[in-house]
Amino acid sequence: MAAPPVLMRPLPPAKSAIVPLPPGVLPAAAVAGVAGALLLPVDRPGIGWLLTGFAVVGAVVVADRRAREGQASALSWGNAGWAALSLALLGMGAVRASGWLFVLCVLAAVFTGSLAVVGKRTVHTVLYDVFAVPLEALRAIPWAGRGIGKFTARRDGVARRIALAVLAAAALVAVFVPLLASADPDFAALVEAMIPELSFGTVVRWCLVFLVAALLVAGACYFLAAPAARATADRPHQSKYGLEWTVPLVVLVLIFSVWVGVRLVVLFGGTAYVLRTVGLTAAEYARGGFWQLCAVTVLTLAIVAAALRWAPDVTKGDRLRQRVLLGALSALSLVLVGSALSRMWTYQQAYGFTVLRLLVEVCEFWFGAVFVLVGASLVKLRSTWLPRAAIGTAAAALLVLAILDPERLIAEANLDRAAAGKPLDHGYLYGFSADAVPVVAARLPEPERSCGLRQMLGHDTTDGWPAWNLSRAAARDVPVGRCG
Repeated sequence: MAAPPVLMRPLPPAKSAIVPLPPGVLPAAAVAGVAGALLLPVDRPGIGWLLTGFAVVGAVVVADRRAREGQASALSWGNAGWAALSLALLGMGAVRASGWLFVLCVLAAVFTGSLAVVGKRTVHTVLYDVFAVPLEALRAIPWAGRGIGKFTARRDGVARRIALAVLAAAALVAVFVPLLASADPDFAALVEAMIPELSFGTVVRWCLVFLVAALLVAGACYFLAAPAARATADRPHQSKYGLEWTVPLVVLVLIFSVWVGVRLVVLFGGTAYVLRTVGLTAAEYARGGFWQLCAVTVLTLAIVAAALRWAPDVTKGDRLRQRVLLGALSALSLVLVGSALSRMWTYQQAYGFTVLRLLVEVCEFWFGAVFVLVGASLVKLRSTWLPRAAIGTAAAALLVLAILDPERLIAEANLDRAAAGKPLDHGYLYGFSADAVPVVAARLPEPERSCGLRQMLGHDTTDGWPAWNLSRAAARDVPVGRCG
């Protein structure tokens, strides 16, 4: 019998509590925690997210190397690739000011960061792999706690000497920095820019960020310090009863083929032919079919994934049948994806461009990429790499979207529609972040230009240097006239 599919396998059991604590883990976690507390702008995108990401990655790498002196590291070029993708996603905080976009980038960075630690060491579920570091961070709490207990209980006084050194350094900073700041206004300005105003909320935020960053490093090190999981076969094989897969797949291929034939009639007869036949407007026709096509695409992808996992492939006939049916289904699904994209484009031309519609289009492009990956997996009928490849393409698609600046693209498209005589939703346009300020400043006439810029920049506050952001910094340099 075949094993459960990748997403349905149970989570791995807790590792043995007897996992040695490498000596470099606690200092690395502490350094990463301090860096996160001082650099991370929790409430907005900023360069501090990227710097904190570098601190966490560097702490994990250094701690792992110290733990494996004279041994091969558990980290490889594959791990480095996932880590680079995570840092690139966090780096969007230094470039793009859009809050919704950066939230997506941070979530994607958490998933790819976990895969960077996991690498090829485990054969657990994909669901576990993308949450491996947060899960192991919780499991690492007692592990790190035992290490802290042993460190403080040492009789050589190391813990006491470290505490005294830290207190002495803090006392010197508390005495000399205010004296030098009062003697030199330039130095005082530098200190004020680097040290935020202390308050109870600031201290609580520092403690929480320190705890999260330190636990992430500890969780990654705990995973790397534990014994590697034993590998299993690439995929299970089922040797009989292929009829229950063949008949449904053949029926589905026939249905898709008929649907594609109808689409060809539309292609050669023109959209007007279909609109006359069904009695709909172009916008109604596009809106009425897009979501159904999205649902069909998702369901088809699930069916293909299940067939790759469970359908028999022992005999040559089994493998040929699977390649032909799943290959045809994947190719026909690409037509579905293209049709859905075409309908969404028609709908946006009629009703305007929005963030949600753009994200749905990006998802459709990703579905198409996954179907291409499925076709590639049919060459050798090995699909264990497919889930991670799908996650990687999703993260890469989000990174490309962030680089292209989606709010600027949407603003330009809506202004193009307005130039063609179609209505412009000024309220929606003015709700964008500083990413869209250059477009509004360049293309809107007065007084709409100045009124819009005042709304877009009305909630802007001064950034500390960890929260520096290119879009916000450039938007502040845009001249704003009087409104009205």
